[in-house]
Amino acid sequence: MKTFKKYYIIPATPEEIYLALTTEITIRLWTGDLVEIDPQEGGQFSLWDGGITGHFLELDPHKKIVQQWYFGDQEAPSIVTIKLHEHKKGTSFEVNHINIPDEDYDDIVEGWNHEYVGNLIDFYAED
Repeated sequence: MKTFKKYYIIPATPEEIYLALTTEITIRLWTGDLVEIDPQEGGQFSLWDGGITGHFLELDPHKKIVQQWYFGDQEAPSIVTIKLHEHKKGTSFEVNHINIPDEDYDDIVEGWNHEYVGNLIDFYAED
């Protein structure tokens, strides 16, 4: 199992980013794909037409989101913690993704850099 941790700068406020990660219509806009989301602790979600599924463990509005992502029958849960901090250029987006199966690590890192955070950056840079 591996861990991925990285900081990104997104040109939007922490409030905007939080809503972009917890509001179905906004997620559809920046992903361009089907979304199902129940943004409450214990609520389920599915992004990229089922490419990422899981549930919310913790929500601290505009500051922190903790999710469990599912990877089949692995024993240890794959946990994603996203922390949002004000930054002079928008938001410092800190992701800490633990217990990534070794065979999925490269794809997960690519997904964080391009599809997930990359799409968010592009979405807000267009304003």
